[in-house]
Amino acid sequence: MFFFIGGIQPKTRRISNNPRPCPSCGYHAAYLKRVDNYLSLFFVPLFPVKRGDTVLMCEKCGVVLDKEGRAVKEGNIRCRHCGQNLSGDFTFCPHCGNKTAL
Repeated sequence: MFFFIGGIQPKTRRISNNPRPCPSCGYHAAYLKRVDNYLSLFFVPLFPVKRGDTVLMCEKCGVVLDKEGRAVKEGNIRCRHCGQNLSGDFTFCPHCGNKTAL
């Protein structure tokens, strides 16, 4: 009997090694990254099948921004002025009234 274990799995690649300031949390922990899909055999990625778009991912708060600066995936977004938790649809912080970065 023979079992074939394979499929397509995502793999995140860091495009740039210089950290940028995150527009959400303000820390220099945002990097340009790309999520590529790889054909894998026995959970080992063999070769790329589809190349993803380049996004800005913050390793501290988890926010993912596209090229235009819009949030693709929101992590724990905090106000840079007062530190309160926010959802991504606020233009102004409801706690302190300052403009949010997103």
